[in-house]
Amino acid sequence: MTEATGSGTGRAQGTTRSSAVNSSALKSRVPYTVPQPPVTIDAAIWPSIAAVPSSLKARVAGRAADAIFKAAVRRLPLEVRYPDGTVLGKAALGEAPSDPASAGTAYPVMTINRPEAFATRLGDGGLIGLGESFMAGDWDADDLTAVMEVFASRVGTLVPEPLQKLRGLYLPRQPRRERNTEKNTRSNISRHYDLSNELFASFLDSTMTYSSALFPESGDALRSVPWDGLAAAQQAKIDRLLDKAGVKEGTRVLEIGTGWGELALRAAARGATVYSVTLSSEQQELARQRVAEAGYADAVTIELKDYRAVEGEYDAVVSVEMIEAVGFEYWATYFQTIERVLAPGGKVAIQAITIAHDRLMATRTSYTWVHKYIFPGGVIPSVRAIEDITSKQTGLRVRERLAMGEHYAQTLRLWEERFMAREDEVRAMGFDAVFQRMWLFYLCYSRAGFETGYLDVQQIVLDSAYTNSAATKGAI
Repeated sequence: MTEATGSGTGRAQGTTRSSAVNSSALKSRVPYTVPQPPVTIDAAIWPSIAAVPSSLKARVAGRAADAIFKAAVRRLPLEVRYPDGTVLGKAALGEAPSDPASAGTAYPVMTINRPEAFATRLGDGGLIGLGESFMAGDWDADDLTAVMEVFASRVGTLVPEPLQKLRGLYLPRQPRRERNTEKNTRSNISRHYDLSNELFASFLDSTMTYSSALFPESGDALRSVPWDGLAAAQQAKIDRLLDKAGVKEGTRVLEIGTGWGELALRAAARGATVYSVTLSSEQQELARQRVAEAGYADAVTIELKDYRAVEGEYDAVVSVEMIEAVGFEYWATYFQTIERVLAPGGKVAIQAITIAHDRLMATRTSYTWVHKYIFPGGVIPSVRAIEDITSKQTGLRVRERLAMGEHYAQTLRLWEERFMAREDEVRAMGFDAVFQRMWLFYLCYSRAGFETGYLDVQQIVLDSAYTNSAATKGAI
């Protein structure tokens, strides 16, 4: 258990006591202890966390949110504990978990430490409030991913439908300064990727690859892959993309989104020449250093440049989990840019996090906790959106897809465990307990999305419809 939930063993008052679950005997589901926020949170760094919203709107919304939350969790496979001993969720009804994989285990525990603050933040900001209240310590979980999985698998039904239709009237909207115009995009990217190379190195493997790996394991074996296999799985993911893009000796490669240089290194090792663009100065610095140390400085060029400003002609275009940062209204521009620079007969291979199309359409203009704290300006596409945009607004066509969401879930598990194991190192870098809780929430929130299938990740291969058509006519 976390420190906060370790003492939260009170039983229900006014609810049915659970005979199926011995909550007090519940052991931690994760190999770490979640750091607790300081008693006084620095308002200069964390203005939304240091103080609970106090406006009349927030207080009224908080009362409504409290009622909605309690009504929703009563039917969920959770054990939600309150300081007065109240327990909500199926655990309070004495029902054992129905999932055969959970036989003999208890429901995930969510401990509400400060009910009024939790409800007020939830009412004032919706999902933003859920994340901020965790950062503030208003609630804790014995296994944060497991709790978030329960919510993620029911995201469309937790709030009554009539209220869902009204959410646009009271939930925050994306600030104009975070729209991914050429003026704003550098700032959006910098807020995440320029935090610190040392921070990312604390939980990434030796390849410094910050995207889903592709493991050789599957099924139950995949769910227990060890840290030692992560670097090879990251390289396997990269190699598959390079293979699909036809990268070999002499290939001219454009990489949109450098990361810390591993893809450029592996392409150069094949004899390709690589032009890579990024908007992160921290990534550019370390990637250039890695390229130089590997002896590929003559084959790899890494520039600080917006993808829209790229010129030239390339035989292969590769881009790993970059489209999510482009922004909904700029997806057509992204693919039109790729089409413009792609040489005749060239191939495109991208890796993209995806979401179901109905969820995309319902949330594409939403402003969420992830936007506010992790990826400003980001929107996750659907496969249908990618296919529709490329077929209607470009000459590119999707030729092949590989879905590998279960691999992302385990990549995130390994990052989460590594990050928490390095808690002291992260603190020494200047990142306080509130930041660590924020980062943990981000990793677990994301992992829950992949575990439940709410999110997926795809490797997508495209080429030009015109080139393909010409080749077919030639064959005839």
